[in-house]
Amino acid sequence: MSPEGFAFIAGLVKSRSGLILTPDKQYMLDTRLGPLLKREKLASLDALAMRLREPRATLLADAVTEALTTNESSFFRDGKPFEHLKRVMPTLAAARPPGTPLRIWSAACSTGQEAYSIAMLLQELEPAGVKAEILGTDISHEVLARARDGYFSQFEVQRGLPARLLVKHFQQEAGRWRVSPALRAMTRFEHLNLLSDLRGLGRFDIIFCRNVLIYFDAPTKTQVLTALAARLAPDGLLYLGGAETVLGLTDQLVALPTERGAYERRRVAALAG
Repeated sequence: MSPEGFAFIAGLVKSRSGLILTPDKQYMLDTRLGPLLKREKLASLDALAMRLREPRATLLADAVTEALTTNESSFFRDGKPFEHLKRVMPTLAAARPPGTPLRIWSAACSTGQEAYSIAMLLQELEPAGVKAEILGTDISHEVLARARDGYFSQFEVQRGLPARLLVKHFQQEAGRWRVSPALRAMTRFEHLNLLSDLRGLGRFDIIFCRNVLIYFDAPTKTQVLTALAARLAPDGLLYLGGAETVLGLTDQLVALPTERGAYERRRVAALAG
């Protein structure tokens, strides 16, 4: 592929999703866009770049962006954020008016393991009166369809999901495991680009946006973090991935001193006098 063609596709994908593609990632284009070239009857990636320059190539640009987006997920990924969440949800719920559910957002939810992990925690806390609405969003229509269906392979349920929870919340169907109707009823999944206007989502008590920022450059990270902070309730919590930070990117969020990867909104001190 020519440097010009790569630069054009990389620029298009960055503008649409924030994903940074450096020249050493050309192998991703070769492997992930191969089926798209075949479907569109295009001879090469350079031919694809030429087609993408056409005014009516919006749907093709969507397909290219979706194919290049990384969709890695697992149940209860990294463990500790979910342990912390389980401890803090009763306190957050008690601070809300009676009957008001917590609002929880799994941003870049991929195939839904994170959202369903949160739902499993909530079922354990339901006797204590903790209720919540769980929203999962992603830029990829394909992974959202899988998340809504709630089917997972044997390999997927073996990644981070304790056996007792598999037996309790899943049933086997035609060689795959499907999330119970009760968990599916606790979650909803919608298409969303994190670079778009997020104000229509309202406020959330808890936001998970983990292992997403690592794919963005610094200005895009700042843009996303600023938008997430604006969607967070004053006493809400944001969870980032273990390799991610807000340092040098925004002053609107501060780390919890005792919990790696957990952040809260910076509290503005009242002016004296």
